[in-house]
Amino acid sequence: MRALDTAATGMLAQQLNVEVISNNIANVNTTGYKRQRVEFNDLLYQDQRRVGTQSAQEGNVVPSGIQVGLGVKPGATYRIHEQGSLEITDNPLDLAINGEGFFQITLPNGETAYTRTGSFQLSPDGQLVTSDGFTVEPGINIPEDAVGVTVNPDGEVLVDIDGQVAPQNVGQLELARFSNPAGLEAMGDNLFSETQASGAPLNAAPNSPGFGSIQQGAVENSNVEIVKEITNMIDAQRAYEMNSRVIKASDEMMRTTSQLR
Repeated sequence: MRALDTAATGMLAQQLNVEVISNNIANVNTTGYKRQRVEFNDLLYQDQRRVGTQSAQEGNVVPSGIQVGLGVKPGATYRIHEQGSLEITDNPLDLAINGEGFFQITLPNGETAYTRTGSFQLSPDGQLVTSDGFTVEPGINIPEDAVGVTVNPDGEVLVDIDGQVAPQNVGQLELARFSNPAGLEAMGDNLFSETQASGAPLNAAPNSPGFGSIQQGAVENSNVEIVKEITNMIDAQRAYEMNSRVIKASDEMMRTTSQLR
């Protein structure tokens, strides 16, 4: 009875669906988090009567045939890089990207990671870093005697020095964007790494054509819509239950067959 194995693949697929949805819900308050969605593919088919074959010597063609599917499998977990809402924090080191692009972060091994999380801080030597102490490229140092920090929409970092009238430019932030951001590999800690699927990064200053602008004193919220995720969770649960009922019905049919005399 194929229905047993077919329904089992459905239960496994919906189990993964629930796991992805639960991860989205768990990260509803994670700054810069991008929700994921599971995409499913049907499995191979068994041909009991192949479509398009000849049914008679005169050349009559079978118009539809008989195919029996073998179930479903997860095809991908697609990350949706949709803009999240911006939350005003009034912290001068909180930076949000309004539009396309990623901040570039230098990891301890020298590689570059990418993030939408702009909750930055200062290291002991005044360098702009993430909450884990990783340097924000291209490496911006805030002088010790600075009394104010301003980051304009173009990514220029300006500091006010006591006794100076004009602000001093101490660096220029650069953003990176990818032709296929869904191909980025999630590393945890709100970081992504480049892959062959994502393509090579294209770097430019904020507010350049195709790139977003910087909003100081704000962070980007998660793009998870909690009501939609709860609805998806209910749908996945119902689909899981229906597949389990198919297994139960198939088992009862096999039991009936085995009891025939």
